[in-house]
Parts: sequence; structure tokens; C-alpha cells
Amino acid sequence: MNILITGADGFIGRALVARLLSSGVLPGLGDARRQVTLLDRNFAAPVTDARVRTVAGDFSRAATLSEVLRDPIDCVFHLASIPGGAAEAQFELGLEVNLRATLDLFERLREQGTTPKVVFASTIGVYGVPLPELIDESTLPGPTMSYGAHKYVGEVLLCDYSRRGWIDGRALRLPGIVARPPQASGMLSAFMSDIIRILSAGRPFVCPVASDGMAWWMSRTCVVENLLHAAGLNAALVEKRRVWLLPVLHASLGDVVAAIARVHGEEVLQHVTYQPNAALQAQFANLPPLCCPASLAAGFRNDGTLESLVQRALDGP
Repeated sequence: MNILITGADGFIGRALVARLLSSGVLPGLGDARRQVTLLDRNFAAPVTDARVRTVAGDFSRAATLSEVLRDPIDCVFHLASIPGGAAEAQFELGLEVNLRATLDLFERLREQGTTPKVVFASTIGVYGVPLPELIDESTLPGPTMSYGAHKYVGEVLLCDYSRRGWIDGRALRLPGIVARPPQASGMLSAFMSDIIRILSAGRPFVCPVASDGMAWWMSRTCVVENLLHAAGLNAALVEKRRVWLLPVLHASLGDVVAAIARVHGEEVLQHVTYQPNAALQAQFANLPPLCCPASLAAGFRNDGTLESLVQRALDGP
């Protein structure tokens, strides 16, 4: 088995690699120990596992794709992207990586002639703003940022290539995943990670949205579980549905702060102040309930409780 992970040295990618290598088995695909190919622009630390081949290079370059696809791929976790804020500020770069390179990847996989599985990291950003009073599995996308538009087009391509039997795709519309590291990531939703990481460390935090602002929450540990679950979905399920919502926790910033206080001590409540930014509030903290019974029935899961979210959000690597 040959598994490819694009964006492998990113926040989610590192955790996915660690989980995959520690378990050795990919649900629905059997023993995954033969080869795991990791692709990213660079790697912060060398990966020495004998099962792993690393390729450092630009995902949007043809030579890089040729290198990572030199052996037939059985399953791809496509995580590489230029995220929301960065894609908005650098339109050409976002278009090149998020859309053109994704199409190039699908084309290369089509040329293999083996119908590899593709797990595509999409985004809740496909819905844009303002949002309806409820998001469910029949809500139509209407992206209002370039990143959401790129990901929505990627979903459409994934479904069409799957319909033709060239790939076996499944896309997950990821919510805000916490808690990302503090370095600049281009994520406009970074405050959702900052509030957990900083308050859990006992430091003061100025929240850029109101305490009653409602958001969708999921830990990195939980999203990795859902990515692996997506790879193992049986054929009958994916033939009916290629694009999946995830059953997130729907909670206010104040609710999350209270959960942090229950986990790390009541003094946390004294360390937070609120200075709402209207644009961030509209995009990331004015989110309605999300209803996805088909995803729940298919086995996708959330973190269970806000306390569990807070604890899992700080899990390594």
C-alpha cells in the first residue's frame, strides 16, 4: 500500500502522520506499513521511520507531483492549501495551489488507471456569509471568500472524477480546528486556537469576538479520527454521498472559556477580555446550528464535550 499525504508537515498533517504510523493500519485499506509518502514545502524535523518517504517541494510544480507519484498511489489525504486569509490576500497564489494544483493532482491520479481513494480536506467556508439559521446536509454552498470558492470547486471536481471512476473521492468540510500553534498561518480563525492555548497556559487573552459569539469547534485529534474514518467508508456510503459535513460542537466563546476554567482553574475567567471585531464575528462567530444526521449515521464524530475538546486541543505532536 502506498499512501500520499499532501501538506504533511502542517498542523493537521503532522498529527495524521503520527496516528497513521502508530496504528499501522488504515481502516478499510488494511496494513499501511508499506510506504507513506509525505509532501510539503519543507519539513521542520526529519522523519526517520523506514516506512516513510518525504518529498520537500512546491505542490503546484509538475516536477514535485511527478516525484511523489512515481509509484502508484492507493490513497491520498489531500491537505495542502493556501488558507483563508492568505488566499484572500494573495489571489494568484491561492488559485495556483488550491485549485490548479488540485486539478493537476486529480489528473495525475486519473492517469494511473487504478481508482485510488482521495480524502479531500474542504472547508465550512464554502457556505460564505451571511449564513442561514441552520446548516444541514442539503444547504447549498455560497462562498464569499476565494478560499471557500477554491475548495467548493475542488469538491465538484472530486465528485465528477469519482463519478467517472477515475478516483474514489470523499470530501470533509472541516470547521475551525484547534488549537493551532502561535506562528502566523494565514488563518483568520486563529483566535479560536489562541483562546484555548493562551488561557490554558494561564496568560491573559483579548478575544476579538463577543463572548456570546457562536462557533463550530473540533480538536485536531478528532479531525484526524474523522479523516481516517472517511478513508475507510464503504462503497455503498460514498456512492450515495461524496461530500460530508462533520458533527461539530456548536458553542459560544464564553462556553469554551468556561470549559477551559473547569479544566485549568477558575482564575482563567479573570484572564479574558472581549473586543469584538465585526468582520471576524460575522465570518467565524455568528454560526448557526449544524445538523448532519447522515454523517453521524456513517460514523463521523465530534469531541463529545467542551472539556474533552479543551484537553484534546493541546495534544501533540
